[in-house]
Amino acid sequence: MRANLLRLRRAPSGGPPRRRRFLRASVLRLVLLGGVAAALVVFDALEIEIFREWREALLDPAEFTLCGKANRQNCVIDGDTIRHNGVVVRILGIDAPETRDFECESERALGRRATRRLLELINAGPVAVVYRGGRDADKYGRKLRVLERDGRSLGDMLVAEGLARRWDGANRSWCR
Repeated sequence: MRANLLRLRRAPSGGPPRRRRFLRASVLRLVLLGGVAAALVVFDALEIEIFREWREALLDPAEFTLCGKANRQNCVIDGDTIRHNGVVVRILGIDAPETRDFECESERALGRRATRRLLELINAGPVAVVYRGGRDADKYGRKLRVLERDGRSLGDMLVAEGLARRWDGANRSWCR
């Protein structure tokens, strides 16, 4: 019986022996799975490289303006959000007043001041976009990063000037 199992038999159709056909199909599956695995490794490496790029980037201040219809690549959206190379970046750890969905006119005015000040700070010289660990992005897909110049956070500067506050996870009103 053992000899019978090892013997290659012709398939009923007259094609190659069953064992050879099984082995060929198995090898083909392995090659395909290996190709998929290799593609996943390459894709993973690309994702890691993209992730590294967003771990720390350097902003070119000459390119930044206020966001509008003409500029959607490198611009300041509001007092705690920028767009760098088309990617939206939320400044980690601060909350600035809203300029679009504001509750009162004083929030809108303070939000505009914070937006203009953030633009001034970015345009004052090289700014590093730094990933500090933790979540990579918020629920809206914005990258969560710290903006720094010479090791000092631009968000901390806005807080010190009264144009933003520390983000504590609570949505609190800016209106008095």
